[in-house]
Amino acid sequence: MELTLLPLGTRPDDATGTSAGGGCGDSCGCGAGAEDGLPAGHDPLECGLDPELAALLAASGLDPVLVEDIAHLALEEDLDHGVDITTVATVPEDAVATADFTARRPGTVAGLRVAEAVLSVACTDELEVERHAEDGDRVSAGQVLLSVTGRTRDLLTGERSALNLLCRLSGIATATRAWADALEGTATRVRDTRKTTPGLRALEKYAVRCGGGLNHRMSLSDAALIKDNHVIAAGGVAEAFAAVRAALEEAGSPGLPIEVEVDRVDQIEPALAAGAGALLLDNFTVEDTHRAVELVAGRAALESSGGLVLDNARAYAETGVDYLAVGALTHSAPVLDIGLDLRPGPATAGGGRQRQEDV
Repeated sequence: MELTLLPLGTRPDDATGTSAGGGCGDSCGCGAGAEDGLPAGHDPLECGLDPELAALLAASGLDPVLVEDIAHLALEEDLDHGVDITTVATVPEDAVATADFTARRPGTVAGLRVAEAVLSVACTDELEVERHAEDGDRVSAGQVLLSVTGRTRDLLTGERSALNLLCRLSGIATATRAWADALEGTATRVRDTRKTTPGLRALEKYAVRCGGGLNHRMSLSDAALIKDNHVIAAGGVAEAFAAVRAALEEAGSPGLPIEVEVDRVDQIEPALAAGAGALLLDNFTVEDTHRAVELVAGRAALESSGGLVLDNARAYAETGVDYLAVGALTHSAPVLDIGLDLRPGPATAGGGRQRQEDV
């Protein structure tokens, strides 16, 4: 598939809805379109990863420094300041092997370069890579996705950390692809929420894009979303909206999107009158969603949330709602079964330098 490439620190403007790989919705306030989207003084390519790998991660919209940090954390957690006892005991120190990442179930893959980064961090000597698939590809059971050659001990030590990330991200991409397929032919797009694994949000939202979905907010500072508890605290929808708009103007960000959650049809007009440009229809039935679409008549973007499953996705899309917000994309997606298998054959002596090849 053609995957939308994101400048680091930003996400694509999806106002046209034509991005094949996903991206932001209309109410996203992530700052896409800034000159480079990076914090001052931050150079994502200044990391310990191979420069080519770092460039590939950056081109896909992932910060190589963040990926490297996650790789170190995963490996350190697995080793717990010790060594891989089983591997050290059974594998000669100078042994070199080739291993294949192979899909054991069909799905949509995401995180191949992340898995590569984990092994790159784990390897103390040579790492050669043959790339057979790209993130966003639909893969079949038995398909080899990535082949790596390196010091056997390093490959086995990094195996589980690499697979934990690759399988999880591919599971998210696979789940998202099922929703995107269910909505195909409609104007409705599926997008994620902030219900992500702490520390892995950037990777998990990347996986959503690989599956053809859109990202909503990356953080609480991207956009304002006035929910029921905010309304209660402020004393009403109009009061909450006015308070948020005033705060944004005072902060010099008057253009930041403001979305308002409503749980009844009669709350729609007051929210629109307050100035909401996007409405989150919380736990609306299909029938009430259709009424909301007719009532709003294009005056605001509409997002359905709550009670959404694949079996009713098409029915909600056919009401004309703009987005389906699906937290399950990230909080409940089953992993995609991918394995790492050493090729049989005698071990060889190690040594050399890192090399990557696209096949």
